[in-house]
Amino acid sequence: MSKFIDYLKTKSFRNNILAAIITVVVLLLVAFFSLRYYTKHGQGLNVPMVKGLSFEQAVKKLEDAGLKYEVDSVFIMDQPAGIVIDQDPDPNTFVKDNRTIYLTINAGKTPNTKFPDIAFKTLREAQAIIESSRLKLGDTTYKPDVSRDVVLEASFGGQPIAAGQVVPVGSRINLVLGDGRGNEEVDIPQLMGLTMDEAKFSLRGSNLTLGTIIYDGPITDSVAAIIIKQDPMLVDSLTKVAIGTKINITLSNKQQ
Repeated sequence: MSKFIDYLKTKSFRNNILAAIITVVVLLLVAFFSLRYYTKHGQGLNVPMVKGLSFEQAVKKLEDAGLKYEVDSVFIMDQPAGIVIDQDPDPNTFVKDNRTIYLTINAGKTPNTKFPDIAFKTLREAQAIIESSRLKLGDTTYKPDVSRDVVLEASFGGQPIAAGQVVPVGSRINLVLGDGRGNEEVDIPQLMGLTMDEAKFSLRGSNLTLGTIIYDGPITDSVAAIIIKQDPMLVDSLTKVAIGTKINITLSNKQQ
């Protein structure tokens, strides 16, 4: 033990310790500067702002800055086609040269989607389903039915639409809902002697609908043609029908 302690006091030991320390310091410096050189520490570029530019303008700006790019696309209503709507990394971010910048472009063509099944859903349920399918709720109208605020019909562009049909994303879907008054009854209006337009006005006022139209003989003047028969007809034994009942009529130009 005393010999080891004596060795620690020798010049040889001190020289070995000093050499070891110098070697470690040199190795650390070499590693540090090598890493700085490999990663080009202190060298790089600020990412330019390309959000809001057209795709062509964005590409030119990135290439001029020595940056690469990759592109993805989405479709957003009310945004011009071909416009950069997002970028990653964000503008003014410090990056290495030749870094890839990820661009999100607004698609130039409206994608399609399948119309969902909303039959007999409540208005609230139907609206949520429509919006989750990237469609929009349009106008809502009511017609007599025992169900209240339940979807009875759906239409797009004035035409009925059923589940599974393909429509453009963002389309407005109009709904016909039940008013909850289907069990109520109204008086049967007297339509005989009225023209078609007069009958339609009377039916709307009674919450009834026009049913089948039959023509008695040739109709030379449809505007002047009058109703000579209706079904159901107002009689002593039948004076009321349920709201929404269809009234069939027979039209004629003959004078009764």
